[in-house]
Amino acid sequence: MSSNPESEPATVKLAPKAVVGRVCLYLRQLELLRSQGETTISSAKLGAPLLVKNAQVRKDLAYFGQFGHPGIGYRIDDLISALRHVLGVDHEWPLALVGFGNLGRALLGYRGFRSRGFKIVAIFDNDPAKVGRKVDRLTVEPLGSLCEVVRARQITLALLCVPAEVAQSVADMLVAAGVAGILNFAPAPLRLPDQVSLIGVDLGAQLENLAYKVEKSRDSVRRASQASSY
Repeated sequence: MSSNPESEPATVKLAPKAVVGRVCLYLRQLELLRSQGETTISSAKLGAPLLVKNAQVRKDLAYFGQFGHPGIGYRIDDLISALRHVLGVDHEWPLALVGFGNLGRALLGYRGFRSRGFKIVAIFDNDPAKVGRKVDRLTVEPLGSLCEVVRARQITLALLCVPAEVAQSVADMLVAAGVAGILNFAPAPLRLPDQVSLIGVDLGAQLENLAYKVEKSRDSVRRASQASSY
């Protein structure tokens, strides 16, 4: 093993998930403020609509650098550019959409992807009735061509919208093709190499979580009502 520190691979320190989530919210709020003609903003005014304290805003932003100016606060245009660079959305990301069922069609029609720098450039499905269809200037490709198309179009991110029972095998195909990040909508855990980033979106689980919170809230109201009746 080499003792030269310069020969060792650099370790990228990822910001905590909660911090990244808030930075995404800050960026959207800043873009809204810019559309309203604002040019500067304080940490307090940036955090207030998001219910984030000004100290937390400053701490979150300081994780990535120093963006404030004494007596001014933050210049909105500069901060938007900086945060887009931090999040990696200052350039376009080509996406693969794998699985063209109801959810896949809905995601293809979602305009928010393009506005954030994400562009679906390939669609895949294994249903012969769907393969070959022209959709939004794209042709639905067979799964068998996934590796070839992903490499040819330099796709690094994928939306996985396939049934749970085939999610792992399709994810393996994406990894083999060189995809570095997968947004998994299949209700199944995936085992991927450490170098591949994975985010799971289980809509059913999210609704169950929401139902749990609403049910507990109702229970609290019922108990309070019963207690007040004595």
